[in-house]
Amino acid sequence: MRKSIIYILLLTLFGILILIRFFENELFYDPYLLFFKSDYLHMDSPRREILKLSLFTTLRYLLNSVISLGIIFIFFRDKSIVKFSVAVYTIAYVILMLFFLYFVINPKQEDYYLFFNFRRFLIQPMFLLLLLPAFYYYKLKN
Repeated sequence: MRKSIIYILLLTLFGILILIRFFENELFYDPYLLFFKSDYLHMDSPRREILKLSLFTTLRYLLNSVISLGIIFIFFRDKSIVKFSVAVYTIAYVILMLFFLYFVINPKQEDYYLFFNFRRFLIQPMFLLLLLPAFYYYKLKN
C-alpha cells in the first residue's frame, strides 16, 4: 500500500478508538464510569444490571479489539502476528471477564482498586499499547 493510504487508515482507526472513548457515556451502559471518577474507595458499589453491563462491556472489548487488530495488521502486514494477537485477545477476554464478573457480583470495597484495573483492560485498548512495541521489537530481532 502507498504510504499516504497507510497513514490515513492508521489515523482513521486511532480516531475511531478516540471517539469510542470520548462518547463512552452515550454508547455504553456502564454505571462504573462515574463511580470510578469519584471517590470510589469510600463508596458503595453502584446499582447495576449484570447482564446488560456484561454485554456492553463485551461489545466495547470487541470494538476495541477489532480496531486494534486492524492497526496491528496495517503496521506489520503479517497474518501470523494478527493470528497470534487474536489468540491473545481471546484468552485475555475469557480471563478478564471471569474476574470482571466476580468483582461485579461480589463487590467489596477492598477489591475496588483491583476491579478498576481489570475493568480497564476490558474497556480500553490496553493490549494494543502492549502488543505494538512487543511486535516491533520482535520484528527488529528477526
